Amino acid sequence: QVHLVESGGGSVLPGGSLTLSCTASGFSTSKGCMAWFRQAPGKQRERVAAIYRGDTVLFYRDSVKGRFTISQDDANNTVLLQMNGLKPEDTAMYYCAAPRVTWCPEDTAFVYWGPGTQVTVSA
Repeated sequence: QVHLVESGGGSVLPGGSLTLSCTASGFSTSKGCMAWFRQAPGKQRERVAAIYRGDTVLFYRDSVKGRFTISQDDANNTVLLQMNGLKPEDTAMYYCAAPRVTWCPEDTAFVYWGPGTQVTVSA
């Protein structure tokens, strides 16, 4: 049974940093596609970053390029999202997700989701 759990969220000042972790069970995160999404209150969920087979970064949202880094921790079957230079507009619930297929499909094909971790950026 596939299970995803996020951790690492919190409240930070603008310009601060956080590292989110997504630990998986029931499958290997390094053998397919993993992605981070976020959803702010009143806004649509949006894909933030995606990584393929643990070492090929396929996507960063334009607004996070140069500030966020997605990576794979094979030893812990975990996908990380390092977030630097955080801005108030990064405030959202962050989710990791995986599709049933091994490649990175469109957003609607991600069927496995964690419960999310809240990131709040505020002065």
